[in-house]
Amino acid sequence: MDYKIDFIKNRKKFYIFSLAVTVLGLIMLVVSGLNYGVDFRAGTSMDINVGQAIDRAKADQVFKDAGVEPSVVTIGGNSDRISARFDNILPDATTKKVKDTFVAAFGDKVSQEINTVSPDMAVELRNKALIAIAIASVAICIYVTIRFEWRFAIASIIAILHDAFVVISFFAIFRLEVNLPFMAAVLTTIGYSINDKIVIFDRVRENLRFTKLKTSDDLSHLLNDSIWQTMSRNINTVLTVLVAAVCLLIFGSESIKLFALAKIIGLSSGAYSSICIAGPLYYYFKNKAIGSKKKVPA
Repeated sequence: MDYKIDFIKNRKKFYIFSLAVTVLGLIMLVVSGLNYGVDFRAGTSMDINVGQAIDRAKADQVFKDAGVEPSVVTIGGNSDRISARFDNILPDATTKKVKDTFVAAFGDKVSQEINTVSPDMAVELRNKALIAIAIASVAICIYVTIRFEWRFAIASIIAILHDAFVVISFFAIFRLEVNLPFMAAVLTTIGYSINDKIVIFDRVRENLRFTKLKTSDDLSHLLNDSIWQTMSRNINTVLTVLVAAVCLLIFGSESIKLFALAKIIGLSSGAYSSICIAGPLYYYFKNKAIGSKKKVPA
């Protein structure tokens, strides 16, 4: 059968591309680390609604008048909401002074929401988030092993860890803020990613019942057939969720935009790895088993 794209034959190209992204992400993580938000780093976040349009220069001036200097300032909503992040924990007197300064500049419609995270809480939240990702990965590995076989499980777990790391690498490279919504996006990425892989591997398992694998070419044809047979279903599923994620990115509030962006990256990576990484990895493990059967003991 002639394929538009032979995913097994071109597997080394996919491996090289994924390895390049992984290495670049690792370099950025070693050199700069992640840009942790207030959730994972002690400090204060302040969301201020001034009730009218405001630009960045005006916001910076008001903070300067209040005697504080945020590490990050973003303007969201209808250009009337300011999100400020401070690397240190602001005392109550300082936060009150900030609000009073904004009230003096914009009137009584100013409202303020403050979130403070202590150093101990930041470390605890970070550790729990990492533990949650680890537990989810192990649980998925066990589930796939029971439902299919260990070769499917290993290929799946490598591919979903690849997807999670692609999201982390993107945020490390572009210095985007990592917070609890980001971790939620990584966890949901793992869930959607394994769904795509199970769809393909379920078709592989069905096709294995009616195929005798004698050579590597037989296995290659079976995997390519299975991938192309499930292609439209996988693409339609991913596109449906991508539309929702893009809408959140465009129309959502400032606090949810990075979550939506992480989802878009994770969904795209999950669709790619399901087709270009998981299948070829299974080919590698299964092909070794086929080769070992051919060996005749002396």
